[in-house]
Amino acid sequence: MSSSDHDDLSFFEAFSDVKPLPADDKINLHSPKNSLAQKANKLAHNKDRKPAFVNPLSLEAVVPVSPDDFISFQQPGIQDGVFKNLRLGKYALEHRLSLKGLTLNQSRDVLYQTVLKCHEQGMRAILIQHGKGEQSQPFPGLKKSYLNRWLRELDEVIAFHTAQPMHGGLGATYALLKKHPDQKLINRERNRRR
Repeated sequence: MSSSDHDDLSFFEAFSDVKPLPADDKINLHSPKNSLAQKANKLAHNKDRKPAFVNPLSLEAVVPVSPDDFISFQQPGIQDGVFKNLRLGKYALEHRLSLKGLTLNQSRDVLYQTVLKCHEQGMRAILIQHGKGEQSQPFPGLKKSYLNRWLRELDEVIAFHTAQPMHGGLGATYALLKKHPDQKLINRERNRRR
């Protein structure tokens, strides 16, 4: 018996108690379910997905505002003349958003997305139509009360005020957005399209 025969024998003796796996424990590496290409595609698909939409606007209990109350806010540093022009409805309204007929959750999402979109497009003055909410539950002026809070929570909003009667009065609100950092480029692009 040669030394290689002896080595082979000790190898087989060492693994004599090893048993083959049952057929149902085997993984077919060639099955489409387990292909590397499919896993790579799945990873690429998940990578391309946008992160889940997160709305920072609060839905916690709010201080009620009466349907007949004026709502207004002015960030520190905003000139009184600018706020007065907003209050009097003197700015060209570049976008109108209606929250009428929407639930509170829907209103919150639409408001957040619209303000961000308008700011990105360089818009400065928008009108938000929310209604007075005289019959809203659990208290009158529900949506108006939340709007009063939400607009204060948005960094893009530098001032807001209840609208003039010609734009909806107590059922609507003007919002003034801060200038977009790329405002000069946005204006140049707008003027080029005209």
